[in-house]
Amino acid sequence: MAVRKVLVVDDSPTERFYLGDILRKGGYDVVTAENGDDGVAKARSERPDIILMDVVMPGLNGFQATRQLSRDPATQAIPVIMCTTKGQETDRVWGMRQGASDYLVKPVSAETLLDKLKEMG
Repeated sequence: MAVRKVLVVDDSPTERFYLGDILRKGGYDVVTAENGDDGVAKARSERPDIILMDVVMPGLNGFQATRQLSRDPATQAIPVIMCTTKGQETDRVWGMRQGASDYLVKPVSAETLLDKLKEMG
């Protein structure tokens, strides 16, 4: 499956802009969500090829949103990459246990992000 559409879920407008800019320049279509609840809803409606999920967000956090997506038959096939400042090994393990396909620690370089998407697509 070629990755074309990426959903970026992050409560920081700066991070959404930064990641979206990298992705658009890399040739991807970008959809954004400001929190976990919005991210889950947009995953269902937009059907992205992959999701970049922050962890620390108000309301439904990234771990909870990833768990919901991975258990929902409508979204469980969409890979989720956790993209967060939470860099502890326990955070990475927990993210993967919630259903994430991979885990990146911010700040993420453009090269690392684009390479990861090519690897997964």
